[in-house]
Amino acid sequence: MSETIPAGKGISAAQSKIENRLIETVVESFNKTEDPRLKVLMQSLTRHLHNFLREVRLTEDEWRTAIDFLTTAGHITDGKRQEFVLLSDVLGLSMQTIAMNNQAYKGATEATVFGPFFLENAPEIAIGGDIAGGAAGQPCWVEGTVTDSSASPVPGARIEVWEADEEGFYDVQYGDGRIAGRAHLFADENGKYAFWGLTPTPYPIPDDGPVGQLLESVGRSPVRASHLHFMVSADGLRSLVTHIFVAGDPQIEIGDSVFGVKDSLIKSFETQPAGTPTPDGRDLDGKAWARTRFDIVLAPALT
Repeated sequence: MSETIPAGKGISAAQSKIENRLIETVVESFNKTEDPRLKVLMQSLTRHLHNFLREVRLTEDEWRTAIDFLTTAGHITDGKRQEFVLLSDVLGLSMQTIAMNNQAYKGATEATVFGPFFLENAPEIAIGGDIAGGAAGQPCWVEGTVTDSSASPVPGARIEVWEADEEGFYDVQYGDGRIAGRAHLFADENGKYAFWGLTPTPYPIPDDGPVGQLLESVGRSPVRASHLHFMVSADGLRSLVTHIFVAGDPQIEIGDSVFGVKDSLIKSFETQPAGTPTPDGRDLDGKAWARTRFDIVLAPALT
């Protein structure tokens, strides 16, 4: 049985009883669900959704607007764009789910949002390779180690990295099939890794769809703080999905549109003057470049 909600302001006891009876009926309709977890999810969702409707006294026009919003989100979603992930992100639901499922553990690196632009089967590069794939931007040397929570190296850890170019676009947003700004590599026998990428810059999440219209309606910026995505995995350890952010980026103070920034993930990206020798001797044709360090600590699995 669902909890009985008292009549709201201006709502008669008789009307409240009708509304509560409907909640009970819908909740009970899931009683025969064989999967116990699915039963809990559906019954709790039903209670919360119905009580939200009752709290705000949703109008039929508002209900139709919501249905149209979700329909449009479905139509714009495809294999390269996930509008429902964006919606989850801007409502803070993605970060809340991450917070609940990646609890702090003995200095393990913090997780943050996955984002809508990860692709399976990104090309493999060797340590010291370049993920840019021709994408425009300032070259950036990224290096670090992968260890477990006891500071032991994690040899062979798989490291997926992806990012936008200096114009704020991921490769999949160009629609021409290019693969750029993404790759995967493996840590060496000492847990060390390094690669060339691009110095991250701020960019707006895709705001030409219903989520963008929502943000505009409520006066919120679609801009994300500058960041570089990581996904790190190894046997026996908790897989990590995270970013690193650029220290001094004004957007961090203004606000990240998906609430993904954590202080521990803000890293110094040090600009190197044109002509400065690179760590691996790469010739950058006299261009300025940047460097950063990100040491990754993986928590044990099932913690």
